[in-house]
Amino acid sequence: MVILYKNARLKGKKELTDILVEDGVIKEIGNDLISNNLNNDKVKEIYDLEGNLVLPPYVDPHIHLDYVFTAKKEGALNDTGTLFEGIQRWSETKSDLNIEEIKERARLGIKKEVLQGVQFIRTHADVTDPNLTSLKALLELKEELKEFVTIQVVSFPQEGMYAYKGGDELVEEGLKMGADCVGAIPHFELAREFGEKSIHKTVELAVKYNKLIDVHCDETDDDQSRFVELLSALSYMEGIGHLTTASHTCSFGSSNNAYAFKIMKDLKKSKLNFIACPTENIYLQGRQDTYPKRRGLTRVKELNDAGINVCFAQDSMSDPWYPLGNGNMMMILDHGIHIAQMMSFEEIDNALDLITTNGAITMNIQDMYGIEVNKPANFIVLNAKSEFEAICERAEVLSSVRNGKFLFKKQPRVIDSYMNIV
Repeated sequence: MVILYKNARLKGKKELTDILVEDGVIKEIGNDLISNNLNNDKVKEIYDLEGNLVLPPYVDPHIHLDYVFTAKKEGALNDTGTLFEGIQRWSETKSDLNIEEIKERARLGIKKEVLQGVQFIRTHADVTDPNLTSLKALLELKEELKEFVTIQVVSFPQEGMYAYKGGDELVEEGLKMGADCVGAIPHFELAREFGEKSIHKTVELAVKYNKLIDVHCDETDDDQSRFVELLSALSYMEGIGHLTTASHTCSFGSSNNAYAFKIMKDLKKSKLNFIACPTENIYLQGRQDTYPKRRGLTRVKELNDAGINVCFAQDSMSDPWYPLGNGNMMMILDHGIHIAQMMSFEEIDNALDLITTNGAITMNIQDMYGIEVNKPANFIVLNAKSEFEAICERAEVLSSVRNGKFLFKKQPRVIDSYMNIV
């Protein structure tokens, strides 16, 4: 099947562009392809994108699909709004979960994200459970929904590799079962030494099983929580820094500048990836502060300016850690650039990278990602004519195309106005 998508406005381009797709793969990108293409008689369908902004799909590189929509579960209410009470509430209420129940909730979360332009998701699966219920459920969904969304699964010890008895063994078992990434939570371990031990174990497992790494790293206001430094060093020494992600790193936003700028060059050298969760961490962090109150976000602007890959993620949808969340990455981006103070006109024009290409680099999916010839025809169409308009208007996604076929199409909202305003 040959399909022509015409009048696309690609990011950074002034002229409108056509995209020719054959059997789900982009075969040609250029101007006026219907008249220039020698094989135009093969084109079976033509869609006019009407000059709207066309991007690679949104990427949500950090979410907990096994937790979604559990915020109101009996016993799960987080009264203090802190990270650590959230972990406690989850620990006390997760024992009655089953595979089908997790899949049912996760499907709703995935559907919300897909209908707002997300096609690539990295989800953490809590493996501090002898039955590995969450992991089994999410691995099943990964396969069942692969036509609509690409899912990576992290073998993640929510209650700690060592704080939870046998947690390290469960993480390894999760990798054997098919998880894509090794996870850890060093700041939650019982002592700094065990946190460091968990980072060593994470890198060891990644090398042993040829897996990616995604660590919940320094998700605390404690400016002395510095596990990111060890993660960066070990991954650099193993040559896998580009396959390694430090999620959250809230403490890096609280650390003193002398320390931060000392290790910035090492972070860049290691090619470590960073994920920030703007809405989640501005809600969870700074709970012990009066005023001034910390924002809870890592040094997104400084990392970005230094050429270090950093991206944004949703993290939660209505769970014991965060009561809201709907998978709208444009909302996440809007919060993120405000909190990080990344709103020069140049930064606004490039902000969409934080929820698209930067996330793809983090997930290491560059071979299947991007609007380029010989790559899968995966892209979204925004109700905007420019990057600035998309950000300023929080533009909705009008359509999402995966492997050359529409996942959905929306009509732009029509407003009947009776105001006489010139």
